Amino acid sequence: MTAVLEVTGVTKRYGSLAAVQDLSFRLEPGTVTGFIGPNGAGKTTTLRMCATLELPDEGEVRIAGRSALDDPRAARRVLGFMPDTFGAYTNTTVAEYLDFFARAYGLAGAERREALQSVVDFTGLAPLVEKHTSVLSKGMKQRLCLAKTLLHDPKVLLLDEPTAGLDPRARVEFRDLVLGLAQLGKALLVSSHILTELAEFCDSVAIVERGKLVAAGRIDDVQGGLERRQRVRLRVLGDPRAASLYLAEQRNVTAVSQEPDHLRFELDGDERALAELLAALVSAGLQPVEFSREGMGLQDLFLRLTGREAAQ
Repeated sequence: MTAVLEVTGVTKRYGSLAAVQDLSFRLEPGTVTGFIGPNGAGKTTTLRMCATLELPDEGEVRIAGRSALDDPRAARRVLGFMPDTFGAYTNTTVAEYLDFFARAYGLAGAERREALQSVVDFTGLAPLVEKHTSVLSKGMKQRLCLAKTLLHDPKVLLLDEPTAGLDPRARVEFRDLVLGLAQLGKALLVSSHILTELAEFCDSVAIVERGKLVAAGRIDDVQGGLERRQRVRLRVLGDPRAASLYLAEQRNVTAVSQEPDHLRFELDGDERALAELLAALVSAGLQPVEFSREGMGLQDLFLRLTGREAAQ
């Protein structure tokens, strides 16, 4: 599939500090990529370079085939950037705020009216269009910022810490909006250091540490490339102690632990090895009724790749 955002060898320095170092990754349509890293890892700097707000010292950024460096105006027409802070003019209503940005995007007449109605409907802001932006809750302000970002129907969306400071309900609702945008074929790059949230809607990741890319790609591919060891959960109708002893005797099984109602272990092997072990358990008369691979969580993946603690 053709990438709609390609970041190639991007480097950004501030004096002697290299905030971003030789960073490369790509986004495809209809995907949500989590841009993961601790505070100070270079996430916002990278997003600002992708959004044509800063120039890299080295490297290239292409958006829908357009160079963000050589032709930033063309790149902006297919790009939407949602910063981590919301700014609005004093005594401005939701309708006035959106209309201002629609005009700034060059929308006019029926096209502008249709765009305004579309983003208001999508983000659920219809009951608030006459409210002043200053009285909106944090969650509604984030929706308004997203609505503004969508006015020109961009193909690529860059969202910088979009759920920071939101209550649990607002986070869930914003997650649903993100998933809806992916279903419309848009490519989204969502930065955050709160991994439990990203895990709910991301299918790909780009992990950065101290300005360097640690890993990038679909979560399953990144996890699979990390190691062949798989975590497995097992529940049997028979004696769990017998199952535990049987597993301990298997050459490619390690870390067997017995929980109150199930067993957990690690298997060194691929899906064929999983199938062969399950068949062996059945043949041994241990009556497995649950046998499932447990995927590595996004937080576990981050810690394994970076060796540092992620924020909760």
